[in-house]
Amino acid sequence: MLTIGDTLPEFSVVAAKPGFNMPEENGESAFETITQDSFAGKWKVIFFYPKDFTFVCPTEIVEFAKLNEEFADRDAVVLGGSTDNEFVKLAWRREHPDLNGLNQYSFADTAGDLVDGLGIRDKAENVALRATFIVDPHNVIQHVSVNALNVGRNPAEVLRILDGLQTDELCPCNRPVGGDTLQVA
Repeated sequence: MLTIGDTLPEFSVVAAKPGFNMPEENGESAFETITQDSFAGKWKVIFFYPKDFTFVCPTEIVEFAKLNEEFADRDAVVLGGSTDNEFVKLAWRREHPDLNGLNQYSFADTAGDLVDGLGIRDKAENVALRATFIVDPHNVIQHVSVNALNVGRNPAEVLRILDGLQTDELCPCNRPVGGDTLQVA
């Protein structure tokens, strides 16, 4: 598994864009190809979940979506995805009331190139682990966390870590978003 200080591998995935529920709306495609070079100058919060149309996954997606503006205020784009295809992601948005009009990218790593490039495939289930990567604007991984398939993550904690990383200072345990950093004498 790639870790802190490693560079995000080259990748290309198709994503359902924020706000879309249908493959085409008002003459605009719902899909966008995303690579490691997308979103120049921005931090990336990339989170993986095992499968669409499951039970734990939408709870995480919804919580990330609730914090989307907070991430955007920190020049970060949130990208959530699995190895299911982009059409499944749109169908899930239409089917699940809490995902309707989702305000973040939902990417489809159907070939598993990014999952395997990062080293986060669950060997028993052949799906992505619940992995989260915070990547700086230079595509260097600054944070990694991975949960077992049955345990959801805490998006507020991901925001707290991003906020701390962006201070480029020493941050104490449990430092709240925007909180004080440590001053070394």
